[in-house]
Amino acid sequence: MADDFDFSDQGDVIKNSEAKGFNPGLIVLLVVGGLLLTFLIGNYALYLYAQRTLPPRKKKPVSKKKMKRERLKQGVSAPGE
Repeated sequence: MADDFDFSDQGDVIKNSEAKGFNPGLIVLLVVGGLLLTFLIGNYALYLYAQRTLPPRKKKPVSKKKMKRERLKQGVSAPGE
């Protein structure tokens, strides 16, 4: 029974499968790569837009107690002492 099967047709099947279309792995790679590239470019564009339009962040005010402590560490006497 096994001798009746002709293996000569299998070579044609393999040759024809290459010419049918794009490699699915390549398609997935292109789609994922395109999405990643779009994400990165979009983030960079938003970053540039935010840098131009948003005001700079305000620093927290330093308390008088902390200023006094820093001056004492440096050896400068605090005013009123």
